[in-house]
Amino acid sequence: MNSENLMLSQASDLEKATFYKKTYLHVAYALLAFIVVETLLLQLVPAEMIIYMISGRFVWLFIIGLFWLGTTMSNKMAFAPTQNQQYLGLGLYVLLEAIIFLPMITIAMLYAGGGMIMQAAVITLFMFSGLTAVVFFTKTDFSFLRTALIVGGFISLGTIVVGAIFGFDLGLWFSVGMVVLASASILYQTSQIKDQYNTDQYVGAALQLFASIMLLFWYVLRILMSKK
Repeated sequence: MNSENLMLSQASDLEKATFYKKTYLHVAYALLAFIVVETLLLQLVPAEMIIYMISGRFVWLFIIGLFWLGTTMSNKMAFAPTQNQQYLGLGLYVLLEAIIFLPMITIAMLYAGGGMIMQAAVITLFMFSGLTAVVFFTKTDFSFLRTALIVGGFISLGTIVVGAIFGFDLGLWFSVGMVVLASASILYQTSQIKDQYNTDQYVGAALQLFASIMLLFWYVLRILMSKK
């Protein structure tokens, strides 16, 4: 069997260590790229356009739809046969996350300053590190979470769409529920990476983890903002 296509569960300790190093390094690069792109957008996008994104219900639905389409394409590209396509998929996903976060970051900066964003980032990274440690140290198979994540994802998406159409606030408990869903996603994705991925799929693995981190960050930030 080609070592580049070897299942991680069948790989040597050295190959596993190399894979994990590459995966989490790419997650770090994706987070750094997100910060850079978000900073540029905050400087370049006119405030009027950001306000329009916040106030326009159907504009927001269009953005969510575009984000969903782009996410689907990015996921396919991240597992493409060539690394150029994989990196293109990860880069596209980072750009989409920066766009979707633009209104939220703007509001947080206006009403609470950068301190709240930093606090949310620290909480998110601590939670991510703890959840990752649970998977690796307990050696538990979290694949049983797949059905719950699919059902929870459809329910949450439907709730968000209905809330956007009818203009009602989803509230604190929805954000808490989404933090739970994002945490479960990190457990599931980390478990899948450990047991189901090939040693050459570290870009795709990084994309999956990055997506779960950003979902967690979004709702941790929402919870902190709701207290203001």
